[in-house]
Amino acid sequence: MIFITTLLVVLVLYGLFMSPYVQLFGKYPYKIDTTEKIVALTFDDGPNGRDTEMLLDVLKRHNVKATFFVVGSCINRWPKLLARIATENHTVGVHSMKHRFRDYFVPGQFMKEVKQLLLLIERKVGKRPQLMRTPWLWRQPAMLHQARKLRLLPVSGVFCHPLEVFGATPEKIARQAIKQAKPGRILIFHDGKEGVGGDRSRTVRAVEILITSLQKQGYKFVTVDKLLSVSPYL
Repeated sequence: MIFITTLLVVLVLYGLFMSPYVQLFGKYPYKIDTTEKIVALTFDDGPNGRDTEMLLDVLKRHNVKATFFVVGSCINRWPKLLARIATENHTVGVHSMKHRFRDYFVPGQFMKEVKQLLLLIERKVGKRPQLMRTPWLWRQPAMLHQARKLRLLPVSGVFCHPLEVFGATPEKIARQAIKQAKPGRILIFHDGKEGVGGDRSRTVRAVEILITSLQKQGYKFVTVDKLLSVSPYL
């Protein structure tokens, strides 16, 4: 009985604060309503060295534009990759400065990092992003209110595979992602690991499988701002 009660509490808390499908605290879109075969590919936790380079090569080869929700500490390690993302007309969005869950529980800390990241991106690429995705999709009313005051648009999405971040095989990631790819959806992949890098070569291979499969089905790929009909930058 205690186990069941605990599980229910965990599920309720996850639904309220982290599920992409729950919009109780305000708009946090994971899709648009459409019958048109369009999806938005998004990548969190980068840029990340060679893996992001390979991913950009794949996207360029297939003429696909994507949205990258970047981490400040990773930008500082690989500034040229941020420049390449912007130069190749992918959209840059805000993720976090250091990607630490504990920062959510220090009053004002996470939004302080967001402001630092906005300035960092603007200094590197000359544009101030308007799109924001919080790590782990965590949100609560005060945070969303502060984001709106900064003229940021919070964006969620559907995870490509629950075990992608733990190194599932490219084939498994791609298979699940293809199932998730409904018209108008935003798909979440990771080209890095939180704020510390990590091997994402399996994700890169999965993305190529996904793109090839969906293009054969008649899908087109757009950036999140195009999908939501908003400006990517202020």
